[in-house]
Amino acid sequence: MHDPITPDPSRRSFLKRSSALAAISLTPPAMVRAAEKGFDEKIAGVFEKMPLSVTINGTKQQLSIEPRVTLLDLLREQLHLTGTKKGCDHGQCGACTVHVNGRRVNSCLTLALTTEGKQVTTIEGLSKGEQLHPMQEAFIEFDGFQCGYCTPGQIMSAVACVREGHANTPDQVREFMSGNICRCGAYSNIVDAVMNAKQGGKTI
Repeated sequence: MHDPITPDPSRRSFLKRSSALAAISLTPPAMVRAAEKGFDEKIAGVFEKMPLSVTINGTKQQLSIEPRVTLLDLLREQLHLTGTKKGCDHGQCGACTVHVNGRRVNSCLTLALTTEGKQVTTIEGLSKGEQLHPMQEAFIEFDGFQCGYCTPGQIMSAVACVREGHANTPDQVREFMSGNICRCGAYSNIVDAVMNAKQGGKTI
């Protein structure tokens, strides 16, 4: 008779085998076959790289990427444009907001291959050399940030919000920027910055 606190060896073995069989049954056949050829060949075969032609911040890029790569990871890991931040990685915080053909998107939920032939703008592409974008200047003037981690996404979303015609009132700004979370709670200053930039008469 086994000690009730100690798992039955036969039961433990059964659970291990069941878990292994379940994992195998859920594994794509291609990966199972590739596993027999070694780890390196598996990765090369299953995630074959694809060509991507995309214009990022005004510069045309000819790239080779895996189909599973998100736009966020492409920007940060391959192109070293680290201004775009990885926050939740689930499209819930807005820290990774960029523009694709002028429209704001969560780059963590956007497969890089879907940007083929398109124009992508990141926070690095807003300024013109040493000259900051009016929205960047407004965020500085109105202290629209504290720790600053969410700020690039906030600014990119704010620029799009104005261009979309959704920044006519403070309440409208709050509604249409509700997808951008500031864990420091600088929301009132962010709204002030957006309204000031919108009303400043400069091209946003």
